[in-house]
Formats: sequence, C-alpha cells, structure tokens
Amino acid sequence: MTDLWVSLAVLGVAVLVSEAIRRVAARLCPGSCWIYLLEAASTFQLCCCTHELKLLGETSPLEPPLGLALTYTVTLVHLLTFREATCNPAAALESVCRGARSGRAAAAVAACQFAAAVAARHFAATVWSLGLSDVHVRHQRFGFRCFDPLGGTVLEAAAVELACAFALQAAVMQLHRLDEKLRAHFLSAVITVLVYAGGRTSGAVFNPVLAFSTQFPCSGHTYLEYCFIYWLGPLLGMASCILLLEKIVPFLSGESSARLEAPAAHKQKTQ
Repeated sequence: MTDLWVSLAVLGVAVLVSEAIRRVAARLCPGSCWIYLLEAASTFQLCCCTHELKLLGETSPLEPPLGLALTYTVTLVHLLTFREATCNPAAALESVCRGARSGRAAAAVAACQFAAAVAARHFAATVWSLGLSDVHVRHQRFGFRCFDPLGGTVLEAAAVELACAFALQAAVMQLHRLDEKLRAHFLSAVITVLVYAGGRTSGAVFNPVLAFSTQFPCSGHTYLEYCFIYWLGPLLGMASCILLLEKIVPFLSGESSARLEAPAAHKQKTQ
C-alpha cells in the first residue's frame, strides 16, 4: 500500500508541474506559441503518469477493480486538464488532412510532443533513482530497464492497437451527441475499457508519442517492429474509422435512401 501512495504522489507532482507550465505559458506566451507549450506540457504529464502506472502495474500488480479505478481517475484528470491539447501526433496529422492546420504547424506540434515524451522518460528515471518506494528500488536494481511489453505476436499487438485506435476515434466522433459535462467521463470510461481489453496483448497504448516514451525503450523486439505496432497500427485505426464513418457509411446510407425513394416516386407517378 505504501508503494501505491508513493506512486500517487509522483502522479500528483507530474500533474502539478505540467499545470504550472500551462498556466505560465498562457500568461507569458499568448498566441500561436501557446499551443506548442500546451502540447509539450500536456504530453509530458501524460507520459510521466503512464510511466509510473506502468511500473506500478508490472512490479506490484493491483487488484483489477483498483487498477481500473486508478486508470479511469488518472485519465479523467488528463482530459480535464489538457484543454485543447491532443498529445497525439495522429491527431495533428488528422488536422492537416482536414485543412485545420498547415503541415509545418503539425510538424512543430509533433516535435513538441516527442520532445516532451523524451523529457518524461528522463524525469521518470530521475524519480525512480531516488528510491522512494520498494517498487522504485526494485526497478533500479534492473538498471531502469523494461522488458518485452507484448503478450502476443507482433501482428496480434498491431491488430489490438489498430482496434483500440479505431474504437477511440469512433468515440471521439460521437462526443458532440453528449452533454458537455459527460464527455470527459465518457472518454475516460472508453479508454479504461480499451486498456483492460487490450493491455495484456500490446499494452493498449494507441498513441504513437506515448508508445515512444513508454514502450520503445523496452527490450524484446526491434525498433521497426515497435514502429509497426505502435505507429502504423494506431494511424491505420484512426484513418479507417474516419473513412468508414465519414465516407463509406454516408455513401451507403445515401445510396440505400435513393433506392427506397425511387420506387416510392415511381408508384406515385403511376397512381
């Protein structure tokens, strides 16, 4: 239980530091520069918290109800504090495809996200080196190394990441149907379910920059295999969801409506 409280304290520090950066940036760096600092601070928070939760789950397994409640709560805190930040390069790419952001601006956002992911990795290692809990001490003995994060084959892990990204994108695209006060809770619940369902196979990261910070340093597979799983998988999941829900389904529903309307019109003319 002591390990859990120490980890919660680390999570709290990461959130407070990131929130301080966001507020200072909002006051001192208004305008377009603010969004880059917002992405960096929020991505740093996301990666730091995930590092700590991942370590806690691997070295001191929690009971499923407690683990799910912790995942839901931390995810909810992220969604309530991130503001306009996406913390996901796939979302930056989506904004380019939709014409909401230039390619140069999206590249700058992604660069800030990856820089923050590297900073979070070093921050986590620094905290663990202090030996604040038995979990940190045990991890320090292994030289802060993490081992194979996959519970299945490369193709199975990539399929899980694709499916999780698809499901999350579908949930995001339906947010406008919900009351604004319920949106963060709805997404937190969706993410918690996805983590529970796919965590044993791939870790259920479905975020390229988060995977770069937490999964890529792990031994067991090559860099290209991790790119295939954690970068290509989520990108294909997001793209296929948008293609299905915004292109294919409207096209098919429009075609079916036309087929239904044609006989009705013909019938009216013959009467």
